[in-house]
Amino acid sequence: MKATIIGVLAMAVTVVASNILVEYPLPGVLADWLTYGAFTYPVAFLVTDLTNRARGAAAARLVVLAGFAIAVVLSLIVADTRIAIASGTAFLIAQMLDVTVFDRLRRAVWWKAPLISSGIGSAVDTALFFSIAFVGTGLPWHTWAMGDFSAKIIMALTCLAPFRLLMAIITPRLNIEPAKG
Repeated sequence: MKATIIGVLAMAVTVVASNILVEYPLPGVLADWLTYGAFTYPVAFLVTDLTNRARGAAAARLVVLAGFAIAVVLSLIVADTRIAIASGTAFLIAQMLDVTVFDRLRRAVWWKAPLISSGIGSAVDTALFFSIAFVGTGLPWHTWAMGDFSAKIIMALTCLAPFRLLMAIITPRLNIEPAKG
């Protein structure tokens, strides 16, 4: 239970921080391509994938749902309402997809499940978030989306090292089978 609570808190902090940081573009020529949130949000996929690997899909879904509930409430307080709604929608769909894809790939080579599930989840998250949050605002959301997705893929590759290291520390529950279906 302690691991689940840590996962929920890590998820909530990551999402709330990302919802604040997405309102701040990088300086200079990168301002039309990236926000600071592009570098924090991929940690949510790391949290989900670590939970999934160590405790299984059911525990990962619990971390996603509880983290979602906390993050939405906090985001409505500290972030723009449209961003909070866009984030909540994109987060829930993308993270649940990540859990499902990861679970189906769990028996593959160690890096395939986190990399492929994060890549697919990132594509869905980016498309949903930026279209809900910024369409019609006059902001350069389409280039932010391209930059954001590129950063998420780079971060997914970068997060493979911490994933591997943390899996050596975290004790997985034995005999976690992929979900049927």
